[in-house]
Amino acid sequence: MNYKYYFYLLMAYCCLSGRVYAQQDTIKTLSLEEIKIQNFRLQNPVTSLPSTNGLMIIGGRKSEVISLSGLATNLAEKTGRSLFAKIPSAFIYDMDGTGNQINLSVRGLDGHRSWEFNVRQNGVMINTDIYGYPASHYSMPIEAVGQIELIRGTAALQYGQQFGGMLNYVLKKPDPSRKFSLENISSAGSFGLLSNCTSIGGTVGKFSYFGYYQKRNSNGYRDNGKSESDAQHVEISYQFNDRLKGKAELSRSIFLYQIPGPLTDAQFEQDPTQATRTRNYYSPEIWVPAVTLEGKLAANTSFSLVGSGVFGQRSSVTFDAFANVPDTINSSTSKYAARNVDIDNYHTRTVEARILHGYKLGSVRNDLSFSVRYFNNSFDRRQRGKGTTGTDYDLSVMGEFPRDINLKSHSIAASLENQFHLNDRFSISPGIRIENGNSVMSGTISFVESAQVPQEIEYDFVALGINANYHFSTSNRLYAGISQANRPVLFQDIIPGNPLTIINPNLKHSFGYNSEIGWELSPKEAMNLNTTLFYTFIGNRVGNILVEQDETSLIQKSNIGDSGTAGVELLWDWEFLKKNRFALSFYTSSSWMRARYLNGLVAGSEGNEEIEGNYVEAVPEWISRNGLTASYGSLQLALQHQFVSESFSDALNTKSPPPSGAVGLVPSYHIWDLQGIYTYENLTLRASFQNIFDNSYFTKRPQMYPGPGIWTSDGRSLVVSLGFRI
Repeated sequence: MNYKYYFYLLMAYCCLSGRVYAQQDTIKTLSLEEIKIQNFRLQNPVTSLPSTNGLMIIGGRKSEVISLSGLATNLAEKTGRSLFAKIPSAFIYDMDGTGNQINLSVRGLDGHRSWEFNVRQNGVMINTDIYGYPASHYSMPIEAVGQIELIRGTAALQYGQQFGGMLNYVLKKPDPSRKFSLENISSAGSFGLLSNCTSIGGTVGKFSYFGYYQKRNSNGYRDNGKSESDAQHVEISYQFNDRLKGKAELSRSIFLYQIPGPLTDAQFEQDPTQATRTRNYYSPEIWVPAVTLEGKLAANTSFSLVGSGVFGQRSSVTFDAFANVPDTINSSTSKYAARNVDIDNYHTRTVEARILHGYKLGSVRNDLSFSVRYFNNSFDRRQRGKGTTGTDYDLSVMGEFPRDINLKSHSIAASLENQFHLNDRFSISPGIRIENGNSVMSGTISFVESAQVPQEIEYDFVALGINANYHFSTSNRLYAGISQANRPVLFQDIIPGNPLTIINPNLKHSFGYNSEIGWELSPKEAMNLNTTLFYTFIGNRVGNILVEQDETSLIQKSNIGDSGTAGVELLWDWEFLKKNRFALSFYTSSSWMRARYLNGLVAGSEGNEEIEGNYVEAVPEWISRNGLTASYGSLQLALQHQFVSESFSDALNTKSPPPSGAVGLVPSYHIWDLQGIYTYENLTLRASFQNIFDNSYFTKRPQMYPGPGIWTSDGRSLVVSLGFRI
């Protein structure tokens, strides 16, 4: 029975009766029988962005918005499989200790510090260095985030040319109706977790402000896996008039992670919580300042101008060796071996201007988006310093750094896109992006002559794209698009790892495209469906091959071949039962991906080996998250199961791991989580019972930081948080 029709009839009857009675001198009393009004409403739905958002044209793309306000999840530890539960093909890589960083990828890309995305906070770019090292070392507390916006790679022309797309963390907003408000979220849990995040905000006249402070400590699931982190943010906005607004903001994050080291397969089977290192540490401290002006130039013309930066240091001190090489005290010296010290310093500056103009050509309505971005960065890298033989976090170095180099980058990019609304249902959006610049390296590498290393990397990209959108109704649309993208040669790609490694002087950027076609609809009340077919082509992937030089076999960093990833994504979200205050809903967020090398050669144990037809490393064929959510009034319980199929860790598709565990198969795994949230007035209680059956698993065997081998993901844990607002 559809109760809303009774509601409409009742309203019409009352309005009609009111008009009749108003014409009479006497008051009539109308007695009505009690009726029940019942609505179906999806619990924590993933929604789409409008066709224009943040002065960007989004129409014809796949976009997803995750609202965190009522989400039953572990906010303190940034549990990715819960935060991105309803994002099909999302792969979360556990690497930096629980809660320190989100390592996310989609559609078979690399999840290392989410570096396949253009990562933003409040629309401000926070990638450390989009050319030298595009990872996002900055890490905001999820307790302070209001929503997460994800735009897939076919919108790359709007913000950059990353294959993954754009990932935007939108912080909570100050209350426009109050001069002061405060929110506190405190969490405690397994493995010594203690976390506190306090935020304040408000509006006074034309001024508004928001800020937070977060502190979190954890001993970690594994031995010697402690983490200490804190983060701050402050922003002030001023509404000059109805056409102009200014905002200044400053963010900082820092964490210190004691790295427990990689495991071999035998060690993992014996005890997945054990550590192979006691003296390894990693710590990034990042500052993100930004100033924004935004407003209207005319009735149909909006603009924004953002000046921002990413400044800070990433440091590590490690005993760097395979998992089967123990870090022990030397009997002859009664000391440990000296550790390696690596220090990166970042000085990134970006200015980005955008204009969105609405106009008509005859009867055709148009949206024109134009942007210009200037990027400038100085990246200092000091590596392989001879550190102390101690056990604490100490960056002291004896002598000079064997690698002491600098990479200076600058570029200017412009994008132009026009959305033609050919009628009320159909729109098409062609676009172009031009990017030009270079990076120049200077400094010394002790074992390499400067002439043997590329001194300059040129960036000269032209990318095209087109997207289309067809609305059958307001809740039923078909979208499709194709857009070129690239993955630039990185700083690490032109630095030889040792005297037996060289760099191909003709090393090229990886260039390719994203394509997708999808159908998003609500076939019935309280049901959402979104299914997408996609294909991602990446040409000139970078890897290692063997070359002969002066009768010596050397490893050369070079372009090794091309890959293609075809896949299907499905999100089905359905509240199938609603009775009084009780509701029951189900969702599946699943993907199938076929990622293969189309051609190529890589270095193997017996020379260069053909990899055509091999699986692309770290791409599970199946990722499926399925959940059942029950709610009664303000209480919500969510049970989720995640299945991730097996994957390979290298392009050669090595199945049997060597004694070090550096390469080999990554087995499939099943994870069950039970989470709940209860809200009473200004109080919010959350509880997360994660990995209920205490399955031992790992997500990847990394080939770079934090070191080759097995990195255990967390076992069973319980986290409880209490939040209040005043």
